[in-house]
Amino acid sequence: MKQTISSKITLTIVLFLGLLSQAQSKKWTLEECVDYAIKNNISIKQSELDTKSASIEKSSAVGNFLPTFDINGSHSWNIGLNQNIITNLLENQTTQFTSAGINSNVAIYNGMQNQNRLRRANLAIVASEYQLSKMKDDISLNVANAFLQILFNKENLKVQKEQLSNNEKQLLRSQELVNAGVVPRGDLLDIKATVATNNQAIVTAENALLISKLSLAQLLQLDNFRDFDIADANYDAKESSTLLQTPAAIFAKAKEERVELKIAKTNLEIAERDLKIAKGAYQPSLQGVYSLSTRAGYSDRVVFDASGNPSFAAPFSVLKQFDINKGQSFGFQMNIPVLNGFSIRNNVDRSKIALDRSKIAFSQQELDLERNIYTAFTDAKGAMKANESAIITLEARQEAYNYAKEKFAVGMLNAFDLNQSQTLFVNAQSEVVRTKYDYIFRVKVIEFYFGIPIIKKQ
Repeated sequence: MKQTISSKITLTIVLFLGLLSQAQSKKWTLEECVDYAIKNNISIKQSELDTKSASIEKSSAVGNFLPTFDINGSHSWNIGLNQNIITNLLENQTTQFTSAGINSNVAIYNGMQNQNRLRRANLAIVASEYQLSKMKDDISLNVANAFLQILFNKENLKVQKEQLSNNEKQLLRSQELVNAGVVPRGDLLDIKATVATNNQAIVTAENALLISKLSLAQLLQLDNFRDFDIADANYDAKESSTLLQTPAAIFAKAKEERVELKIAKTNLEIAERDLKIAKGAYQPSLQGVYSLSTRAGYSDRVVFDASGNPSFAAPFSVLKQFDINKGQSFGFQMNIPVLNGFSIRNNVDRSKIALDRSKIAFSQQELDLERNIYTAFTDAKGAMKANESAIITLEARQEAYNYAKEKFAVGMLNAFDLNQSQTLFVNAQSEVVRTKYDYIFRVKVIEFYFGIPIIKKQ
């Protein structure tokens, strides 16, 4: 029995450790990073709250069309000589009175302000949704950039480690050549210095990789970022069909797809509604009003007999008094603005200025979008050419380095010249990796403007 329990405990511990190891070894794909960021990023959550606030403003705008309805009531004690509001007689006693009523009014006309407020509220919801969409796009682009930066740092680290391995082999070979008297001891020292330099380069590459991982983990708002890592992926620097388009065609497509212009245009429409609301205050307003009131007292009432002699009797019940004393009124109330300290005119002037600002902002946004597209297109083309040139340079540096190693092996080249050739070769390898991921990201940007999402859903 004890052995069975022990076996179960052991099995549970093994399973727990296995699950823990699996959780720690999770590697995030680009799709997972983007999806997680969209669901958890603070800026996106704030934009979602802005959308909810816009919906509340619409609810308030709809409520302006509904009549108001209030119920009021009061109960008071009068001590001393007071007039009985029921009998209208002065009495020196403590009395109680209850009153109740309802009031209601409805806006009939107010210069179309309610209608314009509702249209403005609808536009505000659209603007907030556009803003939320833009925030998601920006976060996706930032995540993609950070993800590609990690991949670059990983490949760069591989390059540095590979070079260290080659240099360590070269160090052993140099030691043999020195022992054989083929090359001087100074060449061996130069190789040792090169190995030390490679170790420093590896430390620098490891630090850069760690920092890039932390940057992406923080962008994703991850609590446990120490074990964060991404899945290795092989992205080819292939030519994008978007680059076959002209910048003008991409700009025309972006004007239809991108939310930046939609946000600016919606804000312009909101400013136009604000101006109409402000002008509506110039016009008369008309509303219907209705009120119902009643009251009841708790003191004795005066009654008269057949001879006209007064006497006191107990008060009627509260409900009966409410029925006897009820009264109602209804009618219309009009307000015509005549002189209000220029407040309406000033509000109209402010709205006109705000409208002019929105027009300028819309034009500026259009110019910015066009400039960004032309810049992104030029950057993508330049990154493609830079990558092609880097590949050609790497091939030449590879051949030069191989030739230098052959000459060094037979004593026709010193260690310093070999080190120079190797440094140029390593730099060429790093440049190919750098230009590759720079080109991939530049293509992502131009495709982004063309309406192609950062992550293509399957």
